Amino acid sequence: MTDNVFSDLGFDSAEASSLKLRSQLMLAIKKYVKSNHLTQAQAAEIMGVDQPRINKILSGHIELFTIDKLVTMLERAKIHVTLKLAA
Repeated sequence: MTDNVFSDLGFDSAEASSLKLRSQLMLAIKKYVKSNHLTQAQAAEIMGVDQPRINKILSGHIELFTIDKLVTMLERAKIHVTLKLAA
């Protein structure tokens, strides 16, 4: 087993890394919505998307979101995303 469940599920390393990063970003959005007691409509307004997009995140539809879009949504919510690279 690795530290990446997507690798363990058989995804190649590039796709597994992307899926892991997207899942971490989506979890940050879920945590933000929950901890701020926001409705999906309120979260959507803050993050600059429509309510169905928030619903898709909260429902775990990882395949519908790019890393770029998730970072933009978090930044609009004043959550700053940083990246750490490892060799």
